[in-house]
Amino acid sequence: MKKFIIYTDGGSRGNPGKAGIGVVICNEKDQEVKKYGEYLGDNMTNNEAEYSAVIFALKKFKALFGKKLAENTEIELRADSELVVKQLNGQYRLENPKIQQFFIEIWNLKFDFKSVKFKHIPRERNREADRLVNEALNAEGTAQKLF
Repeated sequence: MKKFIIYTDGGSRGNPGKAGIGVVICNEKDQEVKKYGEYLGDNMTNNEAEYSAVIFALKKFKALFGKKLAENTEIELRADSELVVKQLNGQYRLENPKIQQFFIEIWNLKFDFKSVKFKHIPRERNREADRLVNEALNAEGTAQKLF
């Protein structure tokens, strides 16, 4: 069995406003393997961007490493959004219908992996993912979308 640590972040300037995501995929020793930043568009909330980052991370991992490796991999997904982590861990209710749809998509993506755990981390331990969000927002969609 393999273990990977994935750092995710999402942000919106305006809330709702211009949004972007940042994802950093690391091996079990917390060494960076791949990283991505992507501009999402002009009308998204912070929470929607945070959820989009989680979805992107799980899809991108499977696309990069394949279904077979994903099925034998334990993912520890780390994010600095306490709200999103607690919602994904079932500690907080989901009242927004759009967030409920994001939750369902993540729930279904989890079946592609041996296990997926969500962990809240302080913002200062998520600097690279945050930097990628800001880089994507500053570029405002000049890069191509991957998913």
